[in-house]
Amino acid sequence: MIASDLQSGVERLGDMIAEARAIVPFTGAGISTECGIPDFRSPGGIWTRNRPIPFDEFVASPEARDEAWRRRFAMEEVFAAAKPGRGHRALASLYRAGKVPAVITQNIDNLHQASGFASEHVVELHGNTTYARCIGCGQAYPLDWVRRRFDDDGAAPNCTACDEPVKTATISFGQMMPDDEMQRATALSQSCDLFIAIGSSLVVWPAAGFPLMAKRAGARLVIINREPTEQDDVADLVIHHDIGETLGPFVGN
Repeated sequence: MIASDLQSGVERLGDMIAEARAIVPFTGAGISTECGIPDFRSPGGIWTRNRPIPFDEFVASPEARDEAWRRRFAMEEVFAAAKPGRGHRALASLYRAGKVPAVITQNIDNLHQASGFASEHVVELHGNTTYARCIGCGQAYPLDWVRRRFDDDGAAPNCTACDEPVKTATISFGQMMPDDEMQRATALSQSCDLFIAIGSSLVVWPAAGFPLMAKRAGARLVIINREPTEQDDVADLVIHHDIGETLGPFVGN
């Protein structure tokens, strides 16, 4: 059912939240745009201005690694200044109330953790851009260490332990999805009774399969997104309105 207006959609969502035993939110870029973080795929998004650098190119090309880090450093002020929005805070309220066991996210901005979710209860399908990791041994590095090495050497650094390249702890095109996170997302999707997809275009697979997985397992499905998605017709409730306005009433509940 597509909500005819914002108020009726919020009221119906409130009823579904009240009736639910275990709610699993699934968040995409749309939940963070009000926080000042631009999305990637929309017109004017990051990828319309810069071609994404595939993982195999990052591994093979020092020039690609340098460019990847230049882009990340250029975005540092945006990520550093971002604070959790109304959507993040509403989900954190439901988490504190015991309604939400964990959140599944396609985002890399760390805003769910900043809103009050424990790190172990944020399932990051596409990683996290607020720190770096060696692609060989997995050693983690703070971004300021990478920046110092980049500035001193004029090139992207390698791991001090195994000499493999260091990249942001995100999942790039062509890189394997993280097994643990995929397994956890699968378990959460199959065990909830209300699944809420928020701010995701639901076109990126395999992540886009989790709402359908939850629905098949018996959960009710809600989609909150400004634009229509290919899964609207199977959802129990669809709200095509601003995410902050939709979830704002649930902040602090």
